Amino acid sequence: MKKLLGNTTGLKATQLRRIENIYRHRIPPEVIATPQLFEELSALSYEIKRQIGFLANRSGKIIYVVIGDHSGIMLPDTSDYRTPPGRLKGLRFVHTHIKNEPLTKDDLTDLTLLRLDLIAAITLSDAGLPHQVHLATIFPDPSANTPYQIHPPAAPDQLDVNCLALIQSIESELSKISALHDVDAGVERAILISVTTSSRSKAEASLAELKELARSSNIFVLDAIIQHRKKIDARFLLGSGKIEELNILAMQKGATLIVFDQELNPSQIKSITDKVELKVIDRTQLILDIFAQRAQTREGKLQVELAQLKYMLPRLIKQNTALSRLAGGIGGRGPGETKLEVDRRRIRDRITRIEKGLKQVKKQRQLQKSRREKKGLPVISIIGYTNAGKSTLLNTLTKSRVLAESRLFATLDPSSRRMRLPKDSEVIITDTVGFIKDLPKELQVAFRATLEELESADLLLHVIDCSNPDYPSQIHSVNTILEDLNIDRIRTINVLNKKDLVDEDTMAGIVQETGGLPISAKIPATLTPLIEKMQSLVMAPESGIVHPNS
Repeated sequence: MKKLLGNTTGLKATQLRRIENIYRHRIPPEVIATPQLFEELSALSYEIKRQIGFLANRSGKIIYVVIGDHSGIMLPDTSDYRTPPGRLKGLRFVHTHIKNEPLTKDDLTDLTLLRLDLIAAITLSDAGLPHQVHLATIFPDPSANTPYQIHPPAAPDQLDVNCLALIQSIESELSKISALHDVDAGVERAILISVTTSSRSKAEASLAELKELARSSNIFVLDAIIQHRKKIDARFLLGSGKIEELNILAMQKGATLIVFDQELNPSQIKSITDKVELKVIDRTQLILDIFAQRAQTREGKLQVELAQLKYMLPRLIKQNTALSRLAGGIGGRGPGETKLEVDRRRIRDRITRIEKGLKQVKKQRQLQKSRREKKGLPVISIIGYTNAGKSTLLNTLTKSRVLAESRLFATLDPSSRRMRLPKDSEVIITDTVGFIKDLPKELQVAFRATLEELESADLLLHVIDCSNPDYPSQIHSVNTILEDLNIDRIRTINVLNKKDLVDEDTMAGIVQETGGLPISAKIPATLTPLIEKMQSLVMAPESGIVHPNS
């Protein structure tokens, strides 16, 4: 016999056995419950003066029997029953109300947040017999005032409801909502959330970047929401009431994923995923996922895996699906603390092995660096905010074909090419991984071996997307990372890319503000002043560079 859940304290053994017998009932799929089950629930509830309920699946099998108190009942964890777009949970909840009251706000909240097939409350007569059945179902119309529909109460023997037909019609409507957005099968459909105490303009700029990150990760964005708060909610980030509204919005739009612009700590992830029946990730996880998709070399894959494992380790949470939602499932559903400890140990062991591997990578890079130094070729490194046009500039300067797309982190692994300058001298041009504001510290640590390549550069080309209204903030983000790496001492040319997208007066102001050289990386003719500047700096005596052919 399955275990009873909830408030069993103080009940007699005979009462517990009789309540356990509820598990023996089989319910025809087309009815809410059988008359015998209605009577048995009512009699037991009347006797113990507590609410009693059950969760049943669509085949009519009772999955959980739950005991509450005289005024309420707590539903058990149903996270094993997933709710894909256009579908309901596949579970119905039927319970008693000791007082002669209709469905409560808590009942309707459970129905909506858990996306139950239906919820029903049985009121009792003075003699402990079933009096009326109060029924509610999801109402998927986005224009409706409420996301649920309350049906007229009826006596148990007068219920005229075909449950299967009703559920199928609701899911048909939910599927139509999902079909409103032309999204390929298997593509995540996301709602983006920014909870901020800063100005709205900053929040909008950050959320716009989050949209681009989502697009770069092949996520379809359904909606983007900004909530401005005087103080961030320590538990839910945006407040429990807003979490409920978010869940309803996700159901109405057919979302499969919630993405927060702010980093979530382990306790926030647990609190939110306990309330939201969807995958929940944050900005950091999204960036890590993009890096994981783009890494091609063994070194890049090791660096990304290290960052992901370090991010995951503190977020392993007992009896919670947050990890499986975040990272695809190393130990997401362990039976208890022992399983978690095994997972933690495995992750720590893997981190140790990866760090040893990256130390070997660092030695190989130092060897390559010493070989370059022997050849005496100057090194020019292209840096900049992600999607500023670094790879396009490398391709145009060196006539190469490095992948260049208009999306964030299109290229991840660094590339090096030779370039011959006009005065018959050669340099090595390197392209590095793009920078971004609030670059996850796990990635900064993991990619340190790659970024340390910049230390050997003789000149930096800082590519700036001057068509982006937020370019000053992007410049600041790049300069901050350069300072953290202690390479801000290297001479730098500010390269103002995409000048063809900016009017002349605005461009003149940006040039005056940044001291940069305006170019269009796709148009070779615009690069002449930049190439001349590069040659004058790498050949200048104060640079300490003497080319063998000079």
